[in-house]
Amino acid sequence: MLSTIFWFLVFVGGAIALAYRRTDLRSATMVASGALVAYLLFGDGGFIWNVILIAGVAGLWMLNNDEFRRERVTRPVLGIYRKLLPNMSDTEREALEAGTVWWDGELFGGTPNWNKLLATPAPTLSAEEQAFLDGPVEELCGMIDDWQITHELGDLPPEIWQYLKDKGFFAMIIPKKYGGLEFSALAHSEVLMKVSGASATVASTIAVPNSLGPAELLHQYGTTEQKDHYLPRLARGEDIPCFGLTSNRAGSDATSLTDSGIVCKGEFDGEETIGIRLNWNKRYITLAPVSTLLGLAFKLRDPDHLMGDKEDYGITVALVPTDLPGVTNGRRHYPLNVPFQNGPISGEDVFIPLSYIIGGWDMAGQGWRMLVECLTVGRCISLPANTTGGAKAGIAVTGSYGRVRRQFNMPVGRFEGIQKVIARIAGKTYTMDAVRNMTAGAVDLGEAPSVPSAIVKYHVTEMAREVSNDVMDVHGGKGIMLGPKNYLGRAYQAVPISITVEGANILTRSMIIYGQGAIRCHPFVLKEMKAAANPDTEQGLVEFDDALFGHIGLVLGNAARAFWLGVTRSQYCDVPVNGPTRRYYQQINRYSAAFALVSDAAMATMGGSLKKKEMLSGRLGDILSYIYLASAVLKRFEDQGRPMEDLPLVEWACRDLLYKAQERLHNVMRNFPNRWVAAALRVLIFPRGRLYHAPSDRLEHKIAELMVRPSDARKRLIDGIYQTNDGRNPVALLEEAMRLTIAAEPLEKRLRRAIRDGVIKESNAHQQIADAVAQGVLTEAEGGQLRELDAKVMAIITVDDFDSADLAKPGVAGTPPASKQAARKGADEESVSVPPQAALPVDEAPPRITH
Repeated sequence: MLSTIFWFLVFVGGAIALAYRRTDLRSATMVASGALVAYLLFGDGGFIWNVILIAGVAGLWMLNNDEFRRERVTRPVLGIYRKLLPNMSDTEREALEAGTVWWDGELFGGTPNWNKLLATPAPTLSAEEQAFLDGPVEELCGMIDDWQITHELGDLPPEIWQYLKDKGFFAMIIPKKYGGLEFSALAHSEVLMKVSGASATVASTIAVPNSLGPAELLHQYGTTEQKDHYLPRLARGEDIPCFGLTSNRAGSDATSLTDSGIVCKGEFDGEETIGIRLNWNKRYITLAPVSTLLGLAFKLRDPDHLMGDKEDYGITVALVPTDLPGVTNGRRHYPLNVPFQNGPISGEDVFIPLSYIIGGWDMAGQGWRMLVECLTVGRCISLPANTTGGAKAGIAVTGSYGRVRRQFNMPVGRFEGIQKVIARIAGKTYTMDAVRNMTAGAVDLGEAPSVPSAIVKYHVTEMAREVSNDVMDVHGGKGIMLGPKNYLGRAYQAVPISITVEGANILTRSMIIYGQGAIRCHPFVLKEMKAAANPDTEQGLVEFDDALFGHIGLVLGNAARAFWLGVTRSQYCDVPVNGPTRRYYQQINRYSAAFALVSDAAMATMGGSLKKKEMLSGRLGDILSYIYLASAVLKRFEDQGRPMEDLPLVEWACRDLLYKAQERLHNVMRNFPNRWVAAALRVLIFPRGRLYHAPSDRLEHKIAELMVRPSDARKRLIDGIYQTNDGRNPVALLEEAMRLTIAAEPLEKRLRRAIRDGVIKESNAHQQIADAVAQGVLTEAEGGQLRELDAKVMAIITVDDFDSADLAKPGVAGTPPASKQAARKGADEESVSVPPQAALPVDEAPPRITH
């Protein structure tokens, strides 16, 4: 009996070990044959057991025969696969093929190569880029009065519009040979992050010309003539660009747009030419009210075959000067009191020559591919940078506020309930900054990370929403009462905007991250699909055979890895890092293998219907996202030289993310349609139950203490936002008040003791200080120190109030004051004039509150 058990463990353990190491088929067959020979010589199993083992090894040998395997196994499977394979539209195929596979592919494979990630250079700025941040960006932040922008003007003041043009803020992605700055993705991100901490309106205005729009499309796909004409004008701010994609009837389903272009003959510049007659109606278009150059997405048809034999070309992108007859713009939307220029733009029978197609005739019908390729990069820069800047400003002011604001004779930041919230804000901000930095760095290394861009956009903006809520909770009434002294209200209102644009978050989570990642990032699925679609059937069979058996090996390997890492809690998993973060690398390895295994099980049992199981695919996307985010946290810690004071932040972020990954795995299996498969997965993935825990109270206490004093960890966390004390910057004013508060704490303690002992009996704060000086409890200098502190703290915590009559008066705050003519003024003119409020009738304008 012992011998039978021994040999059973040998074969099972050997199979697990071979699968864990992902041993190739031939080598595994050789090892199995050796084990069989040893068993036949020294084992004592029965006849049936012997037959099973011999048949199994013989089957392995037959699979090593390429011709037998392909004809008897692969060809029948390929026939079934082709029947089950769902139809894929051209737009779906173009979206799948856009961009590159990077670290997301490593995580999807189940065996992430940490050496590859850690060897990636830390993203850095050039001297020129750093000088721009320290110079023009710093100066711009000092010019910003966000109350004036959001309430009094409903627009940027003329001097800021002109400054943005003069200093090249609209030209960060334009090459230098065209007059642009040609900044790296990291520099682009850093600029937006710094500005967004001062004003979401200004940051949004800068972001759009440097993201998806005419400049990017021209740079990537434009003809030489188009680049030479338009890029210098865009770089100088002579042209204000916008990009029209969203139609009135097509929101998230962008490919269903109804805007049309018909190839026909018409007159342009006094000459008859072949061109396109356009009709469109777009909305939610940033910079449309002031734009001079529209990048327009529409469906192109050539019913008279003036371009060739083809009639339906599909989505095409063209340049449309907005001063052409038939173009209507200038009206504005009003996005939640964050009045960046955004509005509808339409065109009726607008005629343009064919040369206005971006890239010329050859790019007709290539618009969707162009858009998804550009969005792949832009989506992981603009919104993640904007929201990270807001989060950094949020933790900066919340940490300081928690120290200077007192209740019950105690800083509010020392109450455990608030400490938990402060720790959560800090931990999420660290995660946001880490993944923003890592993914922008990947773009600078030549990657176009399509799936990570969706991960970053969704999760960073969602974390920004959570951070914003927490920041408001700590500040209480201070954050609610709008006015010049409120440094939170507009940023709080702006959060849903980032949630909505560049791919609405619900859709991004439920359809894009996993829907695209399951095919794009998987080591074999896309290969299998391409092989199945190969018109050369024999070549397709060979390709499918290679992918199929590679896929089978991957599944067996991930099953073995998930089980072993679950049994051992990953403690014997080899990773290239020692020290306090080693366990997090090991746990990511575990969840990577588990995720890969569950993904294959889901695709195998549900096939094409998986994309309709949005609740399930959303959870699978979350698992991939959480381990990607945790990887970014660890990479950030390494890139910064492992500063040990930051370790609590790293631990909080990793524990939070890996705990969530564990719970999403649990919920996937709980809701898995095939209950037998779910039960098997649970045994393999959680052989010892769910063991990972969320961050502890003790850890959150440590983080909160780091945030309510001027620690190095706090300094690194808020690095990159505007911190200059210009007399208005709330970050700097609160920082100053926090330092004064800490310095005065011994004096306040002495004063409170005197009050408790009855030496001082006044309740008024100023009289208490005066009595303390009179009674010798404080010196005159110490009394002056406390008076200065009290004045600064009261200036910070005071909120605005208004005359009731002013609140009742209708006004025009937020009404767009800048006409198209004003915004079109070139960089060589002295200023952008602001004409009277004229874009909206008064009855459509929001009320104005005057201070």
